[in-house]
Amino acid sequence: MSAPLARAPHTGSWAALRAVVARDLRIALRRRADTGAALVFFVIVVSLFPLGVGPQFELLRQMGPGVVWVAALLASMLSMGRLFADDHADGTLEQMLLSPTPLALLVLAKTTAHWLSSGLLLVLVSPLLALQFDLGGDAAGVLFVALLLGTPLLSLFGAIGAALTVGLRGAGVLLSLLVLPLCAPVLIFGAGAVESSQAGLGVAAHFSLLGAMLALALFLAPLAAAAALRIAVE
Repeated sequence: MSAPLARAPHTGSWAALRAVVARDLRIALRRRADTGAALVFFVIVVSLFPLGVGPQFELLRQMGPGVVWVAALLASMLSMGRLFADDHADGTLEQMLLSPTPLALLVLAKTTAHWLSSGLLLVLVSPLLALQFDLGGDAAGVLFVALLLGTPLLSLFGAIGAALTVGLRGAGVLLSLLVLPLCAPVLIFGAGAVESSQAGLGVAAHFSLLGAMLALALFLAPLAAAAALRIAVE
């Protein structure tokens, strides 16, 4: 059991959550190659499409939002498989189950750390990548906000898949099969917000739907992932 988790009973749930987030962020910093690989993958995938399509700016503007969203989803999946796998392998997961802090809150803390170390980086570089698709400043701003709302959803849905596949052989492929269909509405509304902005329509409805899904997922996804982890350990 790690030192931050060992102190959790004496410092309360809030301190335990901060300790888990800090611990996972430190692990991510030690594994900069894994974190950097997801970011490089995202940049390369997005950059290949303009090279393949050529200088057809109208087509690039139409396909750009969808390409960025799909690349962000695939990049987030690269590190999702290890969200609980390492803790399961070294026995930390069993200690999390025995912790007085509810397991769902610990799952939420680990998911938050995953988003901070991967999803947030994708959001920050997205305005630069939007330039390759000839997206204007307004469209790039809408894309940035949509990703800011949507990428936490990718991490939350991914946490459910990671919990369901922890300890299984071929977990990476199974994780993708479980998570990708769940993320389809996020991609639709996220890319649709940019398309509405380009067409001169309002984007409030798309942002409201993404925000509603995020609020619902923040409550339900950790509970579902915690239940799956208990089944995996038993």
